[in-house]
Amino acid sequence: MEMSKYKLSRRAMLTVLVGGAGGAALVARTTGIIPLSADAAPIRGDATLYKNPQCGCCEGYADYLRDNGFKVKAISTNDLTVMGQKYGIADDLQPCHISLIGGYVVGGHIPIEVIDRLLSEKPQIVGITLPGMPEGTPGMPGNNPGRLDIYEIGKGPPKIYATI
Repeated sequence: MEMSKYKLSRRAMLTVLVGGAGGAALVARTTGIIPLSADAAPIRGDATLYKNPQCGCCEGYADYLRDNGFKVKAISTNDLTVMGQKYGIADDLQPCHISLIGGYVVGGHIPIEVIDRLLSEKPQIVGITLPGMPEGTPGMPGNNPGRLDIYEIGKGPPKIYATI
């Protein structure tokens, strides 16, 4: 058998290689078996993010959570204030959006380090909230806002959980 009959052109070889890599990436993303890169964050759990339908920064925060290993389901609603009241968030501490993560309410653009602390300490609270939409926080464009207080959601008067 003569080998020259089976010689592939450079274009054909590149097509096979690129097609194979694309197929592997597709299988990996669909099945979760093969990581797409060494930097891919392991799935840490589910997060449900309730947001205003017109809010783009909320989608930015959902992407931030995804980049940090959470499987995020974003749900648009016009009832965020009512939801905040349901979870015990004082009117002056209302966040931009509300996420449910690991059995806790996480309100607003809270950095992953604070969420990690919450999930590892497992305090007897409903959750935490960062009021408003501070510039420079995860999902929000702008410069670092400086010192921000994140509050506990629970029984009794508001109490600072963390300062970032």
